[in-house]
Amino acid sequence: MAVALRKISPWRFVRAVQVTHIPTLKLHMTGSMMGATVEQFNHAKSQMGTLKEDPGNEAKLKIYALFKQEDARQQYVDLIDSLLAAEGPAVAAQPTGSAATFDTLLVSTEDNITTIRLNRPQKKNAITVEMYNEVIKALEQAGKDDSVITVITGSGDFYCSGNDLTNFTKIPEGGIEQMAKDAGELLREFVKAFIDFPKPLVAVVNGPAVGVSVTLLGLFEIVYATERATFHTPFSQLGQSPEGCSSYTFPKIMGNAKASEMLLFNKKLSAVQACAQGLVTEVFPDSSFQTEVATRLKAYAKLPRNSLALSKQLIRGTEKERLHTVNDQEVERLVERWLSDECMQAIMSFFQAKAKL
Repeated sequence: MAVALRKISPWRFVRAVQVTHIPTLKLHMTGSMMGATVEQFNHAKSQMGTLKEDPGNEAKLKIYALFKQEDARQQYVDLIDSLLAAEGPAVAAQPTGSAATFDTLLVSTEDNITTIRLNRPQKKNAITVEMYNEVIKALEQAGKDDSVITVITGSGDFYCSGNDLTNFTKIPEGGIEQMAKDAGELLREFVKAFIDFPKPLVAVVNGPAVGVSVTLLGLFEIVYATERATFHTPFSQLGQSPEGCSSYTFPKIMGNAKASEMLLFNKKLSAVQACAQGLVTEVFPDSSFQTEVATRLKAYAKLPRNSLALSKQLIRGTEKERLHTVNDQEVERLVERWLSDECMQAIMSFFQAKAKL
């Protein structure tokens, strides 16, 4: 509930092995009198990044020379086309840093930073069953890639509006009991992916956050928020109970009284309040939020990768078992809640209230 193999040009690395033979490329030039259009030239530039094999120094020098000569666009296009043709049938380009494309996420890797962006802006990034599965998969891949840190953020004006409550309207053949059981197992695996994530996790909260997107913040190393962000966990309002290990992390972060205000009594915090209570690391003006955060992240991503990962293990390792236990307990309680008349009535009341708007 709720990336195409990372394309890194092999030219960026000095290989330790000696290349004994590079096949001679027979380059076909069209000799078009009109020459390549700007669109064709730009397309060829983008295609250059999809080459899987180093074409050799001779070809690279030709590419560089043609790239610098605007009157040689056609030759540039022809050269790139020839190189691609020599590699065999073209494969559709995938987003940088991805091993698979996703329907509900945008995942990319740049400057040693893997960014997982929730991408349902028209639905305020509400988390569907599909998005839960895709976040689990994206985290698994990010944990194994060459990035130093991983960032989670949202598209549009919202960070995340929590669970898409239409999840509760899709009843499987096994009935409500099966739905609750399946939802519980998916939530368990979802939270487990955050608990076990091996690298520093940074939340870039670009707008309001609700429900599970808030409770998970206790499992991040850093939480940056725009000044217009809010943090709301309306569990009792919907007849439910906390998840994301928040029943353990929130009292530890902000104390029992403040945690109870949020988790029991639905108090919504402003970004400044959340920062004062320790849930948020730092708050930035909305006008400069993205720029200032990007500067911080790029600096962190230059730090030694293994050092950061091992340090995180030391910090988190002592309580990892405890977090898994809490996750299991929270899921068990939630499954009970989802099957209760009280919860179903609260959810129906929510839908009825929305219908009147």
